[in-house]
Amino acid sequence: MRVVAKFGGTSLGSGDRIERAADSVADAVAAGHEIAVVASAMGNTTDELLDDITFEADDADRAEIVSMGERTSVRMLKAALAARGVNAVFLEPGHEDWPVVANDRGEVDVEETQKRVEALAEDLGDVVPVITGFLAEDLDGNVTTLGRGGSDTTAVMLGRYADADEVVIVTDVEGVMTGDPHVVEGARNVGEITVDELRNLSFRGAEVVAPSALSFKDDDLDVRVIHYQHGDLLSGGTKIEGQFENMIDMRDTPLACLTVAGRAIRNRPGIMSTLSTALYDSDINVDAVASGMDSMTFYVDEDVAERAENVLHSEVIEVGELSSVTVRDEVAVIRVLGGELPNQPGVLRRIVDPIAEAGINVIDIISSATSVAVFVDWDDREQTLDIVQDHFES
Repeated sequence: MRVVAKFGGTSLGSGDRIERAADSVADAVAAGHEIAVVASAMGNTTDELLDDITFEADDADRAEIVSMGERTSVRMLKAALAARGVNAVFLEPGHEDWPVVANDRGEVDVEETQKRVEALAEDLGDVVPVITGFLAEDLDGNVTTLGRGGSDTTAVMLGRYADADEVVIVTDVEGVMTGDPHVVEGARNVGEITVDELRNLSFRGAEVVAPSALSFKDDDLDVRVIHYQHGDLLSGGTKIEGQFENMIDMRDTPLACLTVAGRAIRNRPGIMSTLSTALYDSDINVDAVASGMDSMTFYVDEDVAERAENVLHSEVIEVGELSSVTVRDEVAVIRVLGGELPNQPGVLRRIVDPIAEAGINVIDIISSATSVAVFVDWDDREQTLDIVQDHFES
């Protein structure tokens, strides 16, 4: 089995933890597995180095300074592996076998990086490379960085291009939890989660796997998150499934838009639950929900719109803060889905501006970390789809 193991800063935060990391790698090697290691800076080293740059420093000097955290980690971990009889070598920018290359825009040069990683993978049966995470080298050999969460990106990218069976992210949590164990009682490990679910959580505050890393995952590559105290690289934790699908989709049947208005509806605890539960109890599926300061909108199948209106009207009568419900029929929705959406500045403008320039009224826009849904009149759906495809895919 070929595995890329990434050790986060917490899992390398002390000599004892480096020893634990080395033990887990040595055990996997002794069991006959091919292992490549990606190491983050120990503890909070990167943040501390950044805080200490109190003077004007250009990008090149800044990258060299912050790279010292990862450079120290790989040397420590390589030495700990050597002490256990493991044939290991540390790799950092400047090494002749260094794999991660960035182009002149600071983005990963996929073609060159893939070529170098494939060459590196040919020796995995004989040696364990310990690679600095977060860092890259431009085409002129200068050090650059992959940004926040770059070590995760390094690991998943290497796993994909090295044709690994699995990438294991070793961190300070036992995989993905049902909630923050420091805040909620009874939080437990989630055995499996999809890339879309995790990316949505990541962009809303969950610090498990960097969102940028998940873009490199495909269906053939398993990714798992485990706690550094676990000790076994090859079991436990949370398995991340699937891959991002980039697509533009148009719903083939019309929706109805039901808007409930009310005084300061946002300050009424439980109002969304009240309205959603009423629709659920009537077996009405909700395609999407949008809320404003004094209104809440539900999109449902047009053929159940009349029934849904009556259900919501009953709630308007019962709840004092609600004023009225109105319905708009023949609504179309076009959805853009893609794992790279949050990494593209101005993505909403790229989708919406051409629609507006064509004189098409946008009824609503609902976005998440991996999708954008645009609602327009049913008669405008085909033209909107053509515009989105032309402008987004280009």
